[in-house]
Amino acid sequence: METAKQAANYVSETVQGAISGASKETNKEVAKDSNAPVGTRLSAAKDAVGDKMDQSGHNAKADAHKEIAKN
Repeated sequence: METAKQAANYVSETVQGAISGASKETNKEVAKDSNAPVGTRLSAAKDAVGDKMDQSGHNAKADAHKEIAKN
C-alpha cells in the first residue's frame, strides 16, 4: 500500500514539475519580448525565477518518492 502511495506521489510531483517548467519557459519568452511593456517583462522574469524554484522542488520531491517506493 505504501509503495502505491509513493508511486502516486512521484507521478503527482513529476507532473507538477513539468507544469512549472512549462510556465518557466513561457515567462522567459515574455521576459525576452522587446514588444512587451517593461513592467510585464520584469514581472515575467520574476515569475520565471519562481517557477524554476518550484520545478526544482517538485523534481526533488519526485526523486525522493521514487526512492522510497523502490524500498
